[in-house]
Amino acid sequence: MELIKNTQLPEEPQYPGVEPFYGIDLEVLKSLRENWLNTFDWEKEQASLNSFKHFTATIEGLTIHFVHKTSNDPDAIPLLLTHGWPGSFLEFLPVIDPLTSTEKPVSFHVVVPSLPGVAFSTSPPGNWTLADSARVFNTLMTEVLGYKTFSVHGTSIGGFLTYTLYDQFNTTVRAIHCPVVPFYCTTSEEIAAREITLSPLEQFEHERAMDWTYNGTSYVFMHIYKVGKLTPLRRKKSLPHAQPNTLGLSLYDSPVGQLAWMAEKWIDWADVRAGESPSVLTHNEILRSISLYFLTDSFMPSVFMYAQDPELPFKEGIYRKARTDAPMLVSLFKYTVGFWPEDVLRMMGNLVMFRNHEFGGFFAGLENPPALVDDLREIGTYWTG
Repeated sequence: MELIKNTQLPEEPQYPGVEPFYGIDLEVLKSLRENWLNTFDWEKEQASLNSFKHFTATIEGLTIHFVHKTSNDPDAIPLLLTHGWPGSFLEFLPVIDPLTSTEKPVSFHVVVPSLPGVAFSTSPPGNWTLADSARVFNTLMTEVLGYKTFSVHGTSIGGFLTYTLYDQFNTTVRAIHCPVVPFYCTTSEEIAAREITLSPLEQFEHERAMDWTYNGTSYVFMHIYKVGKLTPLRRKKSLPHAQPNTLGLSLYDSPVGQLAWMAEKWIDWADVRAGESPSVLTHNEILRSISLYFLTDSFMPSVFMYAQDPELPFKEGIYRKARTDAPMLVSLFKYTVGFWPEDVLRMMGNLVMFRNHEFGGFFAGLENPPALVDDLREIGTYWTG
């Protein structure tokens, strides 16, 4: 708490009126800092986290942390929930109990791992990629936990990992649910060329996705160590960039610095109604996430994920079909930062369900838990094991 207390922030904005386009609002950051100091209770949060069963497994020399809760239903479907950045396993805690409940026709055995380097999972070597994490998680599900087949859901980088598992481990991964895919968001020109008509909700999502693609991805350049081939995010071959080691070391001992860097994404990528029911994405939830990152030294490994896979966030680039016949289910939420029309999603996999929600954003497990749970239960309609 002393580090938080001793952090000095400007009394007044040095560039008033530019937030949030240029980053987190000073008054929002001050409010979060005051909450951290005066109302946030880490001991209470630890007790809440300890109400779940935590495990670790050693796979390929890494310690992989995961939460595991099984259902009493003998026909329950194994489900892997994978987080991304700036999230953690905390994103999925609100949906674990509903998903494992036997009160509905479809129930799950739920596994929520921490990505290598995040929370209680140890950091991977420098040449680690998303494909390596996919392989480790497949081993976790099949060899450590003994599930012959399983389903997967993921957000952010976890969503890209989900698609990697779907494509590369097609005998064990037999269904996925995605709110995001690792392909370029569909442009206005492509929508017109394909003669796709968007609903008002889809038009809103498309415009938000395009704004994020061209104006909201500067954090990617701060996380990567090199600039790759030309993409919509990399319009020139030489762009100014910062090495992730510099960013990681700069904020290593600064909880308020890490708060500023990550809370801006928690706020900007979420529904503007965050914290209103059914959303549980409150300022306290943001502080819980940042506290976990800071106390477990997760910040530097988390930004290195992008350096290790410098083509993120659209790793796969141009659309292609996954090498599997397993069902793919997609749910979009109004304020998320990626958009692909249903017709385009069909080019990526065996799309069997497409749903779009008026409430929620990038962090569906926290922003609209009931809708996410209902959509995940649809896996049971298509599950053949």
